Amino acid sequence: RPVFYLTVMCPLYMCGLADCPADGRMWVPFNDRCYHFVHGEEDAIKSYTLERAKTFCQGFELLTIQSAEENDFVMKYSPQVWKGNVNVWLGMFFDTNSEDMRWPGNEPVEYINWEYSSSPSDLVPVDTCVALHTVSGRWENVSCLDEVENGVVCETAQKPNAVLSALVILSVVAIMGISAVIWFLQQKHNVGSSFLSAFEYHPPFRVLDNDQSCLVETEETDSVP
Repeated sequence: RPVFYLTVMCPLYMCGLADCPADGRMWVPFNDRCYHFVHGEEDAIKSYTLERAKTFCQGFELLTIQSAEENDFVMKYSPQVWKGNVNVWLGMFFDTNSEDMRWPGNEPVEYINWEYSSSPSDLVPVDTCVALHTVSGRWENVSCLDEVENGVVCETAQKPNAVLSALVILSVVAIMGISAVIWFLQQKHNVGSSFLSAFEYHPPFRVLDNDQSCLVETEETDSVP
């Protein structure tokens, strides 16, 4: 019978096969993403316009929040970087084509966590941006042009580690090769057994003892006058 081997595959970031950028900055991995919390000078008052925040993340995205789990991660990690409540720019923007808020890459906004206040925003849609309050985890509509915030987080996807990925691929190929050899040998053994069984030795035909006894009795009967 063939032998089957089950290979359990996992996402690259869970297998340790993905890395954050190696650009000299501190990147924090979470799930399949990497985050850089812009620290700034310890004693300096931090205030960043949206355009200034984007310069810190040049080549990467401003923070995007796709789930409650990710939102909680930012809340829980922020105290390790900043003191007190920090308002972090989110990468959300108003898309004039779809006429709703979008994430970079034109991805739709599916998870939301707005502040409890139900008062409507008086901002013009195209001038509407969003900031995250690190203490509450809630979001607030802010002006893209006039507002300044004191927190910036850059974000990017983890990249596959080429060396480790190659080793994993080679290991999988090796396991598949060994499995194929074992299966072939088993098949060869089974075929050989079937071939030998076709030539099984059988002794020549012989008369049973009971038959011989019957013949003797017959001969004795015939000899009686």
